[in-house]
This record gives sequence, structure tokens and C-alpha cells, in this order.
Amino acid sequence: MDQPDANKLSINTATLRAQWKLEQIIDGCARHAIRGISPWRDQVQALGLQETARRLRSHDLTVTGYCRGGMFPGATPQDRQERAADNRRAVDEALELNAACLVLVVGGLPAGSKDLAGARQQVRDGLSALLEYARPLGMPLAIEPLHPMYAADRACVNTLAQANTLCDELGDDGLGIAVDLYHTWWDPQFLPEVARAGRQRILAFHICDWLVPTRDLLMDRGMMGDGVIDIRGCRQAVEAQGYRGFHEVEIFSEHNWWKRDPDEVLLTCKARHLEHG
Repeated sequence: MDQPDANKLSINTATLRAQWKLEQIIDGCARHAIRGISPWRDQVQALGLQETARRLRSHDLTVTGYCRGGMFPGATPQDRQERAADNRRAVDEALELNAACLVLVVGGLPAGSKDLAGARQQVRDGLSALLEYARPLGMPLAIEPLHPMYAADRACVNTLAQANTLCDELGDDGLGIAVDLYHTWWDPQFLPEVARAGRQRILAFHICDWLVPTRDLLMDRGMMGDGVIDIRGCRQAVEAQGYRGFHEVEIFSEHNWWKRDPDEVLLTCKARHLEHG
């Protein structure tokens, strides 16, 4: 059986955000010999950008992604301009942290709108403008398709096919996809769209599991092996395209893992990554 490379485990800091501050998560990853980490902007802001960068360098941690930019649609031109400015700041922060990519959750319907096609056009326009800023700086942007249940409020890009089409339209230079299994495992076009993306576009790979039943569609993700996703098969499909990056564990879990000792969570992530990744 093809096991994943243990050195390719990364921890998205959302997995421990209820128990530890960012500095504790950084120290914990280093203590448990986990070489990858993906921090969230609010946690970085709380610790401080320069201090975060210093701590990451001191532990020689690889920043596998920076969460997150996006949220492009806005009800007014001013809303969209403010979001564009914030996204440029996110690019700057990702550069300071030497992140492999800036992960984009693109946003859903503007307040009061039912125009889904219009929201998707705003995403394309906002992404195109952000690329003009990020490309010369060398910061890759990773579109993260989210499950359709989030189309209204979080992301109106919901399939790998939609993300691939945006890459087709805007160009592959500095633009790609974050493949998050929680959001994409169900897609009947998963395998052909991963193949369509190929090595160049797959910038990040996020793992967790889909629980049955799921008690909360946002806050009840499962640890690898506790649900129904064929994580190993999906990982093999991604790596068959030449992906050699990290496998990033991202678990929001109000009912379970956020209530556990964080050292236990990290040890479980390491064990389940090898067993089911």
C-alpha cells in the first residue's frame, strides 16, 4: 500500500485554533517534528507579522499556504475596492512569511443579491486585478473551490472545473488551485479535473474527513479515517499528476478535536496521515 511521505504533513492552524495561540501551534509543530504549517491571517495579526515570520524561520517550518485572501464580490464599488486593497495586503503578508501560495476563498453573493452569475463575474474581475499585483511579486494565488453549500456566503466557485476554467481564462502564471478534499471529494469529475489541473495548477492539497452524520456543515469536520472520503485514493490521484507538495490537515471541529488536548491532536494527525493519507 502506497503510504504518504511522513515529511509532507502540514498543519493548518485552524485545526488547533480553539486550544492554542499561533505561537503555541508553531512550537507544537516543531516539537512533534511536523515540518509544514499554514497559518490564518487573524492569528498572524494577533501575534504580529514580523514575530510570526521570525518564529517560523527559527523552527525552519515550511509555510504551505496562507489563509486567506478572496471574498471578492461586494454590493458597492467601494466594497469591492476595500476588498481589493485587503487582498493586496494579504499578498504582502504571504510574501513576508515565505508562503508557498495565498489561498483564496473567493466569496459568495453580495448582501441583498440573488445574482449568482454576477457574483461569479465579480470574482473573475477581482481575481484578474489581484493577479496583476501578485504576479510581479512572485506570490502564487490558489483558488479553493468550496462545497456548493457555501455558494451563497463563502464561495461561488464550487467545483474543480470552475477553478480550472478560471485558470484557463486568466492564465496559469502564478494562478492555481487548492484541492481541499472536504469540499471536492463528492465531485463526480474529481479525477478528470485533477488531471486537467495537472502539476502546474495544483498548489495545495488539504485533507480531513467527511463524517456521517455531520452535525454541523462548517464546524464538524472529521479526522482522517473517521469518515467516508477515500483520502489515499485522492492523494494518489493528485500525486500521479506530479504534485510533490505537503498534505495539509485542516479540521474545524467544535464537537470533538477542538476540545481535545492539542498535543494529542497533533499526534493523531501524524498517525492518521500515515494510516489513511
